[in-house]
Amino acid sequence: MSDQYGKHYSVLKDECIGFLTEREGSDFILADLTFGAGGHSLAMASLPQVKKVFSVDQDPDALKNGHEKIKAMNLNDKCELIETNFVDFPDKISKDLKFDGVLLDLGVSSHHFDTAERGFSFRFDAPLDMRMNPKSETFKPASEYVNTLPASELERIFRDYGEEKYAHRISLNICEKRDETPIETTKQLEDIIFHSYPKAERFGGRNPATKVFQALRIHVNQELEVLSEVLGRLIPLLKMNGRLAVISFHSLEDRIVKLKFKEFEHNLELPCQSITKKPIVPSEQEILDNSRSRSAKLRVIERVNAKKGKNKYPKPAIKE
Repeated sequence: MSDQYGKHYSVLKDECIGFLTEREGSDFILADLTFGAGGHSLAMASLPQVKKVFSVDQDPDALKNGHEKIKAMNLNDKCELIETNFVDFPDKISKDLKFDGVLLDLGVSSHHFDTAERGFSFRFDAPLDMRMNPKSETFKPASEYVNTLPASELERIFRDYGEEKYAHRISLNICEKRDETPIETTKQLEDIIFHSYPKAERFGGRNPATKVFQALRIHVNQELEVLSEVLGRLIPLLKMNGRLAVISFHSLEDRIVKLKFKEFEHNLELPCQSITKKPIVPSEQEILDNSRSRSAKLRVIERVNAKKGKNKYPKPAIKE
């Protein structure tokens, strides 16, 4: 485990803070369900109109770094960091606690990609792990799936979660290689994927292993299942006119968020209204500053009064 949490660029930070805090009122109670390097949480906690930010992370590195930053910025009274998977957040707080705003940033922290031993990146030769919480007993490391799942299941994961066009060939080659020796490291897997691609497509563009590594990470951490479950659990936590903001980073996530938001808009018990007709995307300058933000999409929904059916607060003047 890394002793130092790496640098991280908080994607769409100004836009998120705008939607959640640039409204009438004060003493806002907010939640950031993916603390990461703390960019969103600490920025919100530093605002005078914000009374409290409850933030969540399950990663040991993020928690250690977070507690140190909160103390250094004298924000102990305004920012509370909770160790848990965000899907369990509603169980970790008082049943009477309601929020003016909740942020869910689904992006994987740069720290995970840049820390070799976490096994998220093919840039380093490291154990093939990919768990958000490497101490987790619930989630299995990627190497276990790679070495035990049948070729048909590996193909489904690579195709459905990574949209990998050579999923069939890659899965067969993995099974062939693992019969010779277990696939335990990122470089072993990258090499198999690389040689599964036609020679003409191995160089000059994105690394051939990119989509398979994404697919495995999603499968290992059950990211789509957890996302589908948590969205429905967050709406009841919102105050009237409270807002839920979600940043997704690939089409599978964004589709779930989009469909769930439509579902919430037809919920007669907890009526909601989407604030963003189209997702907010990073500016050209933000993408230049941080290329990893290029695929980010922000959607925001608000709890509304069923009788009025209108938003109490206008959205910030942000170009879509």
